Amino acid sequence: MIIPANAKYKIIQETVALHGNLLNVSVLCEIAGVSRSGYYHYLTTEEVRKQKEEQDQQDFLLIIEAYKHRGYDKGARGIYMRLLHQTPPVVMNIKKIRRLMKKYGLKCPIRKANPYRRIAKAIGTSYVAPNLLNREFEEHGPRKVLLTDITYIINGRAPRCYMSTIIDACTKELLAWVVSPSLEVDFVLETVNQLIEKHGISLTAETLIHSDQGSHYTSLSFIQLIKNSELRQSMSRRANCWDNAPQESFFGHMKDEIHIEECNTYEEILSAITDWTEYYNYERYQWDLAKLSPAEYYKYLTTGEYPLNIPKPNGFKES
Repeated sequence: MIIPANAKYKIIQETVALHGNLLNVSVLCEIAGVSRSGYYHYLTTEEVRKQKEEQDQQDFLLIIEAYKHRGYDKGARGIYMRLLHQTPPVVMNIKKIRRLMKKYGLKCPIRKANPYRRIAKAIGTSYVAPNLLNREFEEHGPRKVLLTDITYIINGRAPRCYMSTIIDACTKELLAWVVSPSLEVDFVLETVNQLIEKHGISLTAETLIHSDQGSHYTSLSFIQLIKNSELRQSMSRRANCWDNAPQESFFGHMKDEIHIEECNTYEEILSAITDWTEYYNYERYQWDLAKLSPAEYYKYLTTGEYPLNIPKPNGFKES
């Protein structure tokens, strides 16, 4: 274990101050493997270090406040973006945030791997739509590429349930979602109906809705609904999760951040998901979305108005 020089200087200072100490500074520095000039510089800068420590503590209080906002844990980038969105905004170097998190033992959440999901195939058909998306998630702008999928919600205490979602591949905004205690195809159809009801005006005949080859998306009822809604259907290649990567990432972050283990009933799970989805769309800022939330990013792309009091990021163009 390597002991930092400052720690050695402090030990020397405490040893010199001990009653009955017979070792002088030169000997103590030689034993510790540090220079006398370094030790005396340490003594003369004690007030500066004290002021720096007080400043670190004040800044860490701001970090803690941002970290705990809305009850969802955040990493260094999430804290940085939350500070920017405060009133008044706080601009803190992200390296400083990481340094203070390490210094005071604040841990970043770590993504967990998703286990393999099994969905009943009884309602499926042999129909497979072509992969029109071809992983072009962001190139076509907002509301042009929509991603949909199903995940399970389980914590060993509350009844198992399932969640169907539709997100905008460009803005990462959650456009529609439905939670159901069963895997009946109806809750997937309800998600599409919710999408049309809430966002139909912003969709066009070119809008693509992309899914995996799960039985819900190959069902006749789903195919017909997509056709009636004047949307184009696209599907990932078999056993290729990268073809729908942003949707998989969305589910991963959601399960990391919602404390499902604290829920005992289906209603409690639904309430927790409702709170998180609102937080996700409006207050969960993303580094690759110009440091904005998905809803803010959509508005930025469509109006050109950047809401933060910092320079507009290079490389982001309005649609």
